[in-house]
Amino acid sequence: DTWDDFFTAFMTKKMVWGSYFEYLSKWNKYADEENVMTITYEELKENRVLGVKNIAAFFGIPLTEEELQLVVERSSFQSMKKNSEKTHGAFGNVLFRKGSVSDWKNLFSEDQNEKMDKAFEEQVGGTKLGKKLKYDLYCKA
Repeated sequence: DTWDDFFTAFMTKKMVWGSYFEYLSKWNKYADEENVMTITYEELKENRVLGVKNIAAFFGIPLTEEELQLVVERSSFQSMKKNSEKTHGAFGNVLFRKGSVSDWKNLFSEDQNEKMDKAFEEQVGGTKLGKKLKYDLYCKA
């Protein structure tokens, strides 16, 4: 299908996995619990070493400097894309496209961007997760 077809399905909640906004809303009620950690792709792109350290600390896993570097290397987008056929089969090429932030700007028309911004604000904009995602999407991109 085309990007326009996908966008329409996404906005009308006709995705196989359900509504992204409903997913965020359901998870938002757990955002402050001590056993939940939120991290965005933008955060990891900005500083993968710090992201890996924070994730390891969250799970209580001590990492040597050597282990840290190994995880950082293997969790790079390039490394995961290279291994995506082994890890995700034929779907790997779909999941691992470019690995950049803000690529939505190359896909969304002005009208689609306005519709997405409006839906995001109405459905999750005021939530903790919504604020974090919006900040990372616009400020770290």
